[in-house]
Amino acid sequence: MSVKIRKSLVATALVGAFAFASSNVIADPLKDVQNAGLKIQTAAVKSQTKIDNVYGQTQELIAEYRSIVDETELLKVYNDHVARLVADQNAQIESFDRQIATIDNTKQNVVPLMYRMIDTLEQFIKADVPFNSDNRLARVERLRETMVSSSVTTSEKFRQVLEAYTIEAAYSSLVAASQGTLEVDGKSINVDFGQLGRITYVAQSFDLKHAWVWDNNTKQWKELGDEYLKPVKEVIRMARKQATLELVKLPIFGAE
Repeated sequence: MSVKIRKSLVATALVGAFAFASSNVIADPLKDVQNAGLKIQTAAVKSQTKIDNVYGQTQELIAEYRSIVDETELLKVYNDHVARLVADQNAQIESFDRQIATIDNTKQNVVPLMYRMIDTLEQFIKADVPFNSDNRLARVERLRETMVSSSVTTSEKFRQVLEAYTIEAAYSSLVAASQGTLEVDGKSINVDFGQLGRITYVAQSFDLKHAWVWDNNTKQWKELGDEYLKPVKEVIRMARKQATLELVKLPIFGAE
């Protein structure tokens, strides 16, 4: 009986030892699996972190790229705008160069023209009815002095020449009266002058007993008959705005 009990205890001890050994054998692979899982998890977290970092950097690069592209487009538009401005400025410079060349040529042509105009004006005044002759000829001399003045621009010189012509043209419709003297038969007679443009230029003595008209063909004063005393008086009154303008009968001697 005791022998059987020992055998049973021995068997039980063997079974227990085997079971304990078996549990150790099973436990080691599970721990390895768990460790491997932890490693995989850790690696996965690290990988995800790297992916997140790479993604973030990629987004930053994309944003930077888009910004650069936008800036490049803006710079292209601006450069095109500047290029058009430069082209327009170059065109203006070329135009100015052409204008300057034209101005130089114009000056070369205008200066001789102005001298001819001044000479012609003087000749016309000397050939015209001799009203206000001193002032008119003095204006011509001032033009000649202006022409040799370096302080006066060519355009201003030309303007003054044209102004002198304008003044002479206005005399054609001038109605004016003045007083002066006439040399008649060696005597100086005080007279009233009356002018109706360039149509007639008359004079009458203060005592209203004599009248004259300028004959521009002979360049002399021609005495009028008594029948013209009243018309001459009326011309002078009209010139002084003492009477309304109306037709009068007078001999006419204009510039040829």
